[in-house]
Amino acid sequence: MKNVIYSINGPIVTVKNTKDFGMLEMVYVGEKELLGEVISINDNETTIQVYESTTGLKPNEEVKKSNSLLSATLGPGILENIFDGIERPLGDIAKSQGAFINAGKTIPALDENKKWNVTLKVKLNDVVKQGQIFAICPETKLIEHRSMIPYGVNGKVVKVVENGMYTVCETLIEVEDEKGIIHEVKLAQKWPIRNPRPVNHRKSISAPLITGQRVIDTVFPIAKGGAAAIPGGFGAGKTMLQHQIAKWCDADIIIYVGCGERGNEMTQVLEEFAELIDPKSNVPLISRTCLIANTSNMPVAAREASIYTGCTLAEYYRDMGYHVAIMADSTSRWAEALREISGRLEEMPAEEGYPAYLPSRIAQFYERSGYVETLSGLEGSLTIIGAVSPQGGDFSEPVTQNTKRFIRSFWALDKSLAYTRHYPSVNWNLSYSEYIDDLSRYYEKNIAMDFMKLQAEIISILHEETKLMEIVKLIGSDVLPEEQKLLLEIARVVRIGFLQQNSFHVEDTYVSLEKQYKMLKVISYLFKASKQYVSKRVPVSLILKTGIFEDVIKMKYDVKNNEIELLDGYNNKIDLALATIE
Repeated sequence: MKNVIYSINGPIVTVKNTKDFGMLEMVYVGEKELLGEVISINDNETTIQVYESTTGLKPNEEVKKSNSLLSATLGPGILENIFDGIERPLGDIAKSQGAFINAGKTIPALDENKKWNVTLKVKLNDVVKQGQIFAICPETKLIEHRSMIPYGVNGKVVKVVENGMYTVCETLIEVEDEKGIIHEVKLAQKWPIRNPRPVNHRKSISAPLITGQRVIDTVFPIAKGGAAAIPGGFGAGKTMLQHQIAKWCDADIIIYVGCGERGNEMTQVLEEFAELIDPKSNVPLISRTCLIANTSNMPVAAREASIYTGCTLAEYYRDMGYHVAIMADSTSRWAEALREISGRLEEMPAEEGYPAYLPSRIAQFYERSGYVETLSGLEGSLTIIGAVSPQGGDFSEPVTQNTKRFIRSFWALDKSLAYTRHYPSVNWNLSYSEYIDDLSRYYEKNIAMDFMKLQAEIISILHEETKLMEIVKLIGSDVLPEEQKLLLEIARVVRIGFLQQNSFHVEDTYVSLEKQYKMLKVISYLFKASKQYVSKRVPVSLILKTGIFEDVIKMKYDVKNNEIELLDGYNNKIDLALATIE
């Protein structure tokens, strides 16, 4: 007996009186065989969410089983590619179908005709286990693809091919398990997107993800294997900050998920990533990047799946021993997709109409980050950085508040800072990082013993400035004692000279940790040296007339990144300038 459609409500389709389907099973809906997933089963009906447009779908069309979960295809060819939320290759679709994706069965995720130069790492009669690397091939100019034995396959190699050129569909080795069952192992394998990939164990976090952005690396750092959120209203610079991190961070691979963003903004992302040159290797950045584009006009159910697809691709490369960073822009649009589907299912709404399970879904996403030992014994990490778009910039709304529960770096973007051209517009009073204690040993060992002391000093200066500004707003700065006037001026140096960063300036777009440390030392020395003059009753106005404060602000531009030793001479420059005070 055929299973047929009973009702259609947007992306939600129901089938009556059947027990043929399993929970979370992937199914094909209607004559066009639209991709769907079973999300609810009871005695009377089975509910399916469809990942493609249901326009034109009619009752009594057949729904077919697949006997598998919604899965991502994993293998060489993921990098340098652009997929939609359910891993359909948009570039290949554009070549064959034009600007719009046709509904129904479509092109395979990976090119099944392209041949890869494969080198086998196992030989006949070797005993292999799940997760072990059995073959390698150059996927791009930057990344070596390390193919792994699929999960659940353990045994003896009974057949192996010679090194050479193979497609992702050709069998490279055959493994006989202890029950005598033969498993064919290919370059491509599948993995259910909602299931985290297994690892040997999680390791403690100890190294930062270095981004080259001073406000992050020095003030609010994130660790490799950590999780961070970038909340901000429209125009605050979320996407730009994620672009900078994607371009400059020391992750090996970037997975960028455009989840429910505007089509023109996503087009800009795709064009920019195609043109960007990787600064470390001088080859196109796309060589170590995969883009998942699910714009706001694409089916809402696929938007919900795009986050999990991105995580699965990222975990796959993590398991090869790479450090991977995933940029999700934005998780608010993903949460809105959850809300819309929940509404169509007539579930009881919670705060602001979001489903009651919103916190657990956000937790499941961010918990897939981590620094791990893989099944093959290598070390890899997955760092998740999610943008949040609260309506009207209200950080008290449910998505932002629930996200704060599951991340440890919170980079709150401030629209008022963005409007004054202060980028990155990270508000130092609302932002925080809980990784500072975990990373302090790294900074002290690899940069300088007093790095954390200087970091604490500038945070203290900024907080003191915030308190003083409340007084200044009431009675003006003229009545303040000279010591407090000096603190306000030093805080201005910190804000403009250190926290503000120009992503379009060749020397300021990326700054090494060593240069950041030396800049901190210069600012700290300026503060101490000026304090001595203020203690001798020299007015701050006279100190400012020397111009040394402006020189220190401009050091980020004046001192090139390959000449950071010039910053060591700034202490003498400060002393000479202050000595001219009459």
